Amino acid sequence: MSRGVIQPSQQKLAEKLTILNDRGIGMLTRVYNIKKACGDPKAKPSYLVDKNLESAVKFIVRKFPAVETRNNNQQLAQLQKEKSEILKNLALYYFTFVDVMEFKDHVCELLNTIDACQVFFDITVNFDLTRNYLDLVVTYTTLMMLLSRIEERKAIIGLYNYAHEMTHGASDREYPRLGQMIVDYENPLKKMMEEFVPHAKSLSDALISLQMVYPRRNLSADQWRNAQLLSLISAPSTMLNPAQSDTVYSTYLSLSVSPVGFILCHAVLNSDAAALSLWKLALQSSSCLCLFRDEVFHIHKAAEDLFVNIRGGSMHRERRKFLRSALKELATVLADQPGLLGPKALFVFMALSFARDEIIWLLRHADNIQKKSTDDFIDKHIAELIFYMEELRAHVRKYGPVMQRYYVQYLSGFDAVVLNELVQNLSVCPEDESIIMSSFVNTMTSLSVKQVEDGDVFDFRGMRLDWFRLQAYTSVSKASLGIADHRELGKMMNTIIFHTKMVDSLVEMLVETSDLSIFCFYSRAFEKMFQQCLELPSQSRHSICFPLLCTHFMSCTHELCPEERHHIGDRSLSLCNMFLDEMAKQARNLITDICTEQCTLSDQLLPKHCAKTISQAVNKKSKKATGKKGEPEREKPGVESMRKNRLLVTNLDKLHTALSELCFSINYVPNMVVWEHTFTPREYLTSHLEIRFTKSIVGMTMYNQATQEIAKPSELLTSVRAYMTVLQSIENYVTIDITRVFNNVLLQQTQHLDSHGEPTITSLYTNWYLETLLRQVSNGHIAYFPAMKAFVNLPTENELTFNAEEYSDISEMRSLSELLGPYGMKFLSESLMWHISSQVAELKKLVVDNVEVLTQMRTSFDKPDHMAALFKKLTSVDSVLKRMTIIGVILSFRSLAQEALRDVLSCHIPFLVSSVEDFKDHIPRETDMKVAMNVYELSSAAGLPCEIDPALVVALSSQKSENISPEEEYKIACLLMVFVAVSMPTLASNVMSQYSPAIEGHCNNIHCLAKAINQIAAALFTIHKGSIEDRLKEFLALASSSLLKIGQETDKMTTRNRESVYLLLDMIVQESPFLTMDLLESCFPYVLLRNAYHAVYKQSISANA
Repeated sequence: MSRGVIQPSQQKLAEKLTILNDRGIGMLTRVYNIKKACGDPKAKPSYLVDKNLESAVKFIVRKFPAVETRNNNQQLAQLQKEKSEILKNLALYYFTFVDVMEFKDHVCELLNTIDACQVFFDITVNFDLTRNYLDLVVTYTTLMMLLSRIEERKAIIGLYNYAHEMTHGASDREYPRLGQMIVDYENPLKKMMEEFVPHAKSLSDALISLQMVYPRRNLSADQWRNAQLLSLISAPSTMLNPAQSDTVYSTYLSLSVSPVGFILCHAVLNSDAAALSLWKLALQSSSCLCLFRDEVFHIHKAAEDLFVNIRGGSMHRERRKFLRSALKELATVLADQPGLLGPKALFVFMALSFARDEIIWLLRHADNIQKKSTDDFIDKHIAELIFYMEELRAHVRKYGPVMQRYYVQYLSGFDAVVLNELVQNLSVCPEDESIIMSSFVNTMTSLSVKQVEDGDVFDFRGMRLDWFRLQAYTSVSKASLGIADHRELGKMMNTIIFHTKMVDSLVEMLVETSDLSIFCFYSRAFEKMFQQCLELPSQSRHSICFPLLCTHFMSCTHELCPEERHHIGDRSLSLCNMFLDEMAKQARNLITDICTEQCTLSDQLLPKHCAKTISQAVNKKSKKATGKKGEPEREKPGVESMRKNRLLVTNLDKLHTALSELCFSINYVPNMVVWEHTFTPREYLTSHLEIRFTKSIVGMTMYNQATQEIAKPSELLTSVRAYMTVLQSIENYVTIDITRVFNNVLLQQTQHLDSHGEPTITSLYTNWYLETLLRQVSNGHIAYFPAMKAFVNLPTENELTFNAEEYSDISEMRSLSELLGPYGMKFLSESLMWHISSQVAELKKLVVDNVEVLTQMRTSFDKPDHMAALFKKLTSVDSVLKRMTIIGVILSFRSLAQEALRDVLSCHIPFLVSSVEDFKDHIPRETDMKVAMNVYELSSAAGLPCEIDPALVVALSSQKSENISPEEEYKIACLLMVFVAVSMPTLASNVMSQYSPAIEGHCNNIHCLAKAINQIAAALFTIHKGSIEDRLKEFLALASSSLLKIGQETDKMTTRNRESVYLLLDMIVQESPFLTMDLLESCFPYVLLRNAYHAVYKQSISANA
């Protein structure tokens, strides 16, 4: 079948344009990476910076492209040594330049073929052919310009070739042509302007066809606004009509083609008015063009000031302002009515491409324009525009099936019918063209909605390539069916191709119209925009768009340059991580500020602050008398909530507003995938809140090691609750599990150290109570008052810096239990027990020192004279009593802590506590001791008092000596009880041993001996498997006989507090679960106890009087 001299189907113009355009982008990527590597001292090939090769490199560049190896042995000697390494390491660079040369050959050949075929170009008719032709021209020009910007190109090519010559004895076969190309394209634009003289006709035709599209894309914001561009709601009656355009593709075509093209065929500017007006528009729109990524070309460097001042910057600023509102309206309407994505898909892609062009324009110019007034190049609201773009992209991805259903029906029900009619009406239709057209109609007719519902995968790439081929066949001169004569067919097919893309290529369309991966190469500007966005409270709600942009980065990679994937991937990950981390930090700081304010407000409600208000009320009359000199009246808590008008904005209001805006952003997407890594923005916030909450709790204890000051547990609890209330409210803004944060943080605070190895409130309070409060008790500055269930300061010369009662009364101990929880209280108990075990170890040493005397005393308690003689032989009697008193004090403090824990747990888990209590109360007597101890351990953890203290048993059993047999250990334990029993009478001589009915104890804490004797005996004889009851009976017999003896003493100094000491026997029996009053009566007459109580009460009344 004849088609004239040149058969268009044999030329394969469509195929060549497709392949060369893709290849060109790949070559651009490789050349760009070489340029960046050569510009970076760290990444530059080492031979270019090697001092030993410096003279050789200079010589090669000076002589380039000539090769002279014979007479320059000195300069090239070092090259001879490293030739094999140079060949190996520079091959990738050298052959990339060879590939560029081959690409250039293929492009030139194709351009000549197109000229020979006299191809007709019109963007509105044969869109694919014209666009691919223009794209190829731009890619080719860009590649040659980028190549000329690699300053080291001569050095790299020359070094490789010299190394090749030295190794193989001849230059590389590609070198002569490659060297000549590098020299020819020293000034690439000048050379290409000469090169494109023969192609001027084809290129100018293609460019001038843009006059239907280009001016429309370059209207001002006011013109867009007046035309109500992109608005779905401006004409409600046409809302469901499909958005159509004769130039459907061109509506979202990129704008960089025109200026480059006109530079290459500049002669047409003199002869064609349309070309000149397009050229002016292009210059007014941009002062610098994007060549590739962040490589730009200053199109009118000399006239930059003139053009920017005319309308460039302000025009683009107004456009961005218009697009912000237009995209917002579009995104809002489509979110409510996603069905409109079908008929109005074109609007969405137009909006995306317009916004994309404006954002890239700003990025390019802000980075490359050095002017004094840069207001037009700084846009603090750019985040909002990017955010609405991301919102539209999300709608398209989410409702893809909706669009597929619509366009599948459109293609089969309308497009196929119209195309069939157009084909039937063609006067001439050659066989090849007819077959292709028929296949189009058949493909579209066979489509059905069921395919979408069944999840079938559509693929119209073959159909699109066939249309591209058909454009090539029908656009050459002398074609049987000329597309120029059948414009309606061209326009219809362009529309159909757009519709097919709506079915099978939505993701590719999004990349084509809204890819912002260029931000990857403008890291500094990107980070600066992000910081500006966070600093402006009204914009912070859009800050999530920056991490979302990192998902675009991988789309700029190309298969011809796989090695940059890792570099770009890592950059996208690090930027995304940095953005999300900064957002979470900002939110955390706002939350912390709110918490601080709330803690201050809740602090005003503490009971300690009401004293002043009460005193003011009492003294109000006298205050009036003092007149103005009196203190100003304190503001009552709650005053901050009284507003005179709505315009009054407090600091807390501002913080809440800023937080809600930022949280909207953090909560915007549940997760995002960047280079196969999933990021969850909320988790960043959660982890930051955990760290800050931990630091805040520890910080609010206000522990000062130097002065040993610490916050009262009740005050800390108030602050923590205020903090938790604020954190709980975060769930109103962000979908995070704040209970998980509380559990993680508060459970860590019940341990000795947190997960970072830092001290917790448990360790701080345990340390303070042991080292500060209890130490002052043993120093005699504080006493335990059983009547008040608290430790109270005693009047001393040196006043203490704290009031013990304010840290140890019932409410404080309950607050401590709330804060530390059962785990923390267990740690506190274990620390107390460790101190007790060290005291018991010392007591055992004293027993060993007196073992013989004590053994005799144990069997001679019914021989008073012999006992008196033996008693005088005892050493360290006072030390034994003091250590036992310290143990008693520690155990008294522990019983307070345990009681508080029980009260707290009874409120939180009453049923569980009652079950544990029931379990403990019903252990059968014959139960094995190990089983009983397990039950006691459970009970003790719940704060219940036990007959045998499991913690004390564990502490004391861990100190068994290796050298002493169990029998000997048991004997020491028995003798320890003997030692304490026979030492008790000495307490009567102490002035401080006087019993005070008001406090139900003694000021020197000897009433604590009752607890110490019972608990130590129970623990020791549980360990040594002795009878606790028998040993306590023995203790009671020895103690009562010793105390009865002081009843016969006549020395007033020795017996001054005899009655007070007698009462200890009653306390020991009352405290003990193993002893009874009957038993005491048999050893010590109750009448003596009654008289003793009578005497001490009488004494206290006379003392008070």
